[in-house]
Amino acid sequence: MLCIKAGHIIENVFLKGAGKVNQPKKPFGVLLLAAGKGTRMRSKTPKVLHLMLEEPILYYPLRSAQDAGFGDIAVMVGFEGELVESWTRDNFPGAEIIWQREQRGTGHAAKLAQEWWQNFENVMVLAGDAPLIKPETLSFFAERHAAGGNACSFLSFDLEDPTGYGRVLREDGKVRVVEHKDATERQREVKEVNSGMYIFDTAALAGVIDKISCANAQGEYYLPDALALIESCGGRVEAVKADHAEEFLGINDQMQLAAAARIMRDRIVSGFMINNGLQCMDPASLWIGPKVKIGHDVVIHPSVQLWGETVIEDEAFIGSFTVLRNSVVHAKANLKGSVRLNDSTLGPRASAGPFAFMREHGELLENAHMGRFVEIKKSRVGVGSKVPHLSYIGDAEIGDDTNIGAGTITCNYDGEKKNPTKIGRGCFIGSDTMLVAPVTLGDDVSTGAGSVITNDIPDGALGVGRARQSNIEGWSRRRRGKGKK
Repeated sequence: MLCIKAGHIIENVFLKGAGKVNQPKKPFGVLLLAAGKGTRMRSKTPKVLHLMLEEPILYYPLRSAQDAGFGDIAVMVGFEGELVESWTRDNFPGAEIIWQREQRGTGHAAKLAQEWWQNFENVMVLAGDAPLIKPETLSFFAERHAAGGNACSFLSFDLEDPTGYGRVLREDGKVRVVEHKDATERQREVKEVNSGMYIFDTAALAGVIDKISCANAQGEYYLPDALALIESCGGRVEAVKADHAEEFLGINDQMQLAAAARIMRDRIVSGFMINNGLQCMDPASLWIGPKVKIGHDVVIHPSVQLWGETVIEDEAFIGSFTVLRNSVVHAKANLKGSVRLNDSTLGPRASAGPFAFMREHGELLENAHMGRFVEIKKSRVGVGSKVPHLSYIGDAEIGDDTNIGAGTITCNYDGEKKNPTKIGRGCFIGSDTMLVAPVTLGDDVSTGAGSVITNDIPDGALGVGRARQSNIEGWSRRRRGKGKK
């Protein structure tokens, strides 16, 4: 066996696919293993793309690696790899994509990535289905590996029920890992388990990667087998025990996904409460995604969901049963409850709800208001303007200090395309007005209640568009007579 020990440089030796070992290398690369199918998820979706707080599982270890300061990252894809590759390129464009078209174990995956990881002095191997690992833990792990001069380090932790995990065996000053299916009954009593997260000196790993065998219960190439091979070459292997087992919770089924989501939810909510002074009476009822930003002195009532890249600025109030997605709520805005905002903006001191819905880049400017059972779509409502209740405003621009009466509808769709409505400043739109787009109303315009407006209205004018009322005498008697027949 060719043994290449950690820190040793052997002149004029070529390693497959990487050139000379004395070629200048970067200190660290991170390899995320995300090729598995996830059979127990009972889904056609690849496991790492299942959503946790509306972000794929894979998002979390990638984000943690980046936040820990690791800039060189590769993702190993396999099952439905095109989907995983597409998502990764869209969301982490700097990551390298490596294919494992046939899943034959973690050792096989590491071998396929050899050409990539030999560009680094060390490679950190992480599981793509372990979303709870913290950046601080990864930083500590890397520092411990470097300080110990280790050929290999791996994170371990104690688990009361270690079923399914590889056991960490410490014998005669050495460390090795035996997989659960290959462990004896006595070995299965060990509580310390392998997290599946490693750091290898790449020279040491290159010296043993071809010696990993598939002679085991699963017929797979296990990366933990590299530990014993490295030790047999004189390399130092260290199990770095972590304090918090929850960080290593892997996702194998939908129940574990839900459990991990609750843990991440609690982390996010408590972080805002401790660091930003978020006030909430029932933290366990809040669901806040990992990309959400919240300012100071924000009040959130129970049963609220905040998703995507939502931003809540200082002193805003969010009432119960509100759901916000990729939206901005500016300072001192008031969402009175049961409000839905999708890709929209609520200005400073603006208010919405209850039972209001704004979508597709809708915008309420400062002190504007949308009230009960109002839907606003792709429209801009000016400073101090009001759409109090029971209205639909679509593809419209409304000026400042305008009041929209109850039941007003912008009839924006003509059967082929969406058309704009423009309403000026200081207008008073009567209740139950139908604005048939495209149409423009000037400043200080009023409309009569129940009007159907099909033509532009100039500044300062009153628009009335109603058919003349006709009363038919004896109608009720005639109607009752028809009913008897």
